[in-house]
Amino acid sequence: MNGAHDLGGMHGLGPINPEPERAEPIFHEEWEKRALGLTLTAGWLGQWNIDISRFARERQHPVAYLSNSYYENWLTGLETLLVERGVISPEELTQGKAINLTPAELIEKCAPASAVQGILSSGGPCDMATDDLQKFQIGDKIKVVQFNPTGHTRAPRYIRGHEGMITNYYGSFIFPDENAQDNKIGQHLYNVSFDGNQLWGKDNDTTIHVDLWQSYMEPA
Repeated sequence: MNGAHDLGGMHGLGPINPEPERAEPIFHEEWEKRALGLTLTAGWLGQWNIDISRFARERQHPVAYLSNSYYENWLTGLETLLVERGVISPEELTQGKAINLTPAELIEKCAPASAVQGILSSGGPCDMATDDLQKFQIGDKIKVVQFNPTGHTRAPRYIRGHEGMITNYYGSFIFPDENAQDNKIGQHLYNVSFDGNQLWGKDNDTTIHVDLWQSYMEPA
């Protein structure tokens, strides 16, 4: 969707002032560790996937999204999903304590502390086969489809309608736009390079690379 989470190329928000990578701490506050831990462990309950989780954060009011810090947005998205999926009730969220008994099927999915390291280190493969024809090859010139989705997408606004060139082909992976709607399908995934002059105007000699799924593109 088009929202406050997708600000690439927009004016009027002031200069970027990132912390130096060598000096930036992993967490700025102790509660951020807990927000990350809660998000990961709640995901093991199997009530949503990573793209549903991302879409829950994106669905916030723009003022709320821009006012929140990074992990405040994570926590807001988690609270939204916990209530929407019936894991907790709105009253439990407000009161900060359990009122109803937890369903047995959710308790069975809880991982013991001893299993956490193994689960995290194993990762979550997202490759998925597809019968769709691979339409593009390395070196092909493409144009990103101009579209304005109301759901989750991994196609940034600032490249839509612009031309680029295929620089790599990865194979077939889960398509996030459908995955955010709980529909798991595979789609071909490519890396595409874009000329900064086309994206940002003349006298911009940068080149950027974006990973794009096949349905985002058409032949140039």
